[in-house]
Amino acid sequence: MRSSRSGVRAADGAARLVLVVEDDASIAMGLQINLEAEGYRVVTADDGERGLEAARTLLPDLIILDIMLPRLNGLEIVQVLRRGGFRMPIIILSARTGEIDKVTGLELGAEDYVAKPFSLAELLARVRAALRRANGGGYEREAFTFSDVVVDVTARKVHKAGVLVDVTATEFDILYCLIKARGQALGRQAIFERVWGPNHHGTPRTIDNFMQQLRSKLEEDPQDPRHFMTVRGIGYRFES
Repeated sequence: MRSSRSGVRAADGAARLVLVVEDDASIAMGLQINLEAEGYRVVTADDGERGLEAARTLLPDLIILDIMLPRLNGLEIVQVLRRGGFRMPIIILSARTGEIDKVTGLELGAEDYVAKPFSLAELLARVRAALRRANGGGYEREAFTFSDVVVDVTARKVHKAGVLVDVTATEFDILYCLIKARGQALGRQAIFERVWGPNHHGTPRTIDNFMQQLRSKLEEDPQDPRHFMTVRGIGYRFES
C-alpha cells in the first residue's frame, strides 16, 4: 500500500479513512481498490442507514456518497450529518445529473458533486483536494460551553469539570441538536427528523430515554435540571 501521496496521511501518521456509501457493488469495489492503492483506508456501506451509522461511529476523514440509496437517500444523509455537527468533507457521487440535485447537495453541506459516469482520476484528484482543504483549516472549530460543561463539536467530545464524559454518538447528536436550537422548544418528532432523518419513526419514549441519559451525565442534579428542560405538551428545550 502506498502512503507517500499528499493528503493520504493525517498529522498522527495514520492513513486517512474514506467511507464509500454506494449500493452498486461493482462501483463500490472499484472505488475501494483504487482508493486503497492510493494509500487510504476504506470502509463501504451498501445502503443509507448503514452509511449514516458508519459515518457517526467511525468518523471518516471523507465520505463518497451516492444519492440513490436504499432505506435513506444521500441528500438525507448529508442533511442529518450536518445538523448533527459532523464536519468531514462529503463528495456526492450520483447518476442523477439534474442541476437541482447538485445545488441541493451543495446547499445542504456537501463539499463536491461528481456525476456518473465519472473519471476515476478526476474523482481521486477531488478526494485529495477536499482532504487538503479540510486539513488546512477549512472548517472552523466549533465549541459550546454551559455551566462546567464544554461541548467540542469538531472533535465530538464532551467534558464536564475537565473530565471526559462518555456519551454515545446518538446522545451527542441530540445534545448538539438542542444546543443549535438556541433556546427554542423542539417537539419529539422534530428531534427525530433532525437526528435520524425524516423517514425515521420512533416512539416519544425513545427521546425521553435519551434526555434522561443526558441529564444524568451533564446536569448537577438530574432531578432538578437547569439546562435540559421539559416543555409540557411539546418536547424539550436547552437552556444555557
